[in-house]
Amino acid sequence: MENVRIRLFKDNSRYKGDLFVSVNGVNYKIRRGVEVEVPPEVAEVLEHSQQQDERTAARIAAAEMSDT
Repeated sequence: MENVRIRLFKDNSRYKGDLFVSVNGVNYKIRRGVEVEVPPEVAEVLEHSQQQDERTAARIAAAEMSDT
């Protein structure tokens, strides 16, 4: 399979360091803020992580709304 081009969000606060990802015992260190090529399975892990973060944020917001 061909590699996938991705770019990880970068800021000067929480999201400024490189990201460590391990898939099937293979480790990857991904630079933020630059376009890089990664294997499709790494891109999939990152996509699932982002989706889970979004679901978590939605649940937190819903819980905060129900407390008011």
